[in-house]
Amino acid sequence: MNKKLFVVSGSSGVGKGTVLKAFLSKNPDFMLSISCTTRSPREGEVDGVNYFFMTKDDFKDCIDKDKFLEWAEFAGNFYGTKRKFINKCLEEGKDIILEIDTQGALQVKTQMPEAVLIFICPPSLEDLEKRLRGRHTEDEETIRKRLNIVKEEIDRAKNFDYKIVNDDLQRAVSELEEIIAGEQG
Repeated sequence: MNKKLFVVSGSSGVGKGTVLKAFLSKNPDFMLSISCTTRSPREGEVDGVNYFFMTKDDFKDCIDKDKFLEWAEFAGNFYGTKRKFINKCLEEGKDIILEIDTQGALQVKTQMPEAVLIFICPPSLEDLEKRLRGRHTEDEETIRKRLNIVKEEIDRAKNFDYKIVNDDLQRAVSELEEIIAGEQG
């Protein structure tokens, strides 16, 4: 069977994590890629399971040596996916999914044109705004910033191979399964 890297992106609040969790519970042969980060581990996080935790100097050294398939800086910390990790998984015949933002996904596509990019969309911007407000975790300014970022992400999604509208969890998971099965031939 043809092994590929599947990259799943979507805006904050769209439910991509929920879709992936449901997909992975039904498809245990798939592996969720582990990213590298320079942020400190949160309570309960394990190195090599949740993230590969690195120092900023080590991370920058990896950037200089072109060891990342994609990387970004966010809120003062670096995040990235090591090329060697992805290649090793594929060589070992593992199905792998990478969950990252749209900018990272497009970096991956540049480096690995055979990667399959899948964007999880909200049913509408209004629906996403309701979800974000319903969390009651962010102030008005933060919500507005997130919605502006969402518009940019939706614009970038035109460069993705597939789009899945997450208006029904089971249907979104089924669509993801169909896309992956079709790509694996």
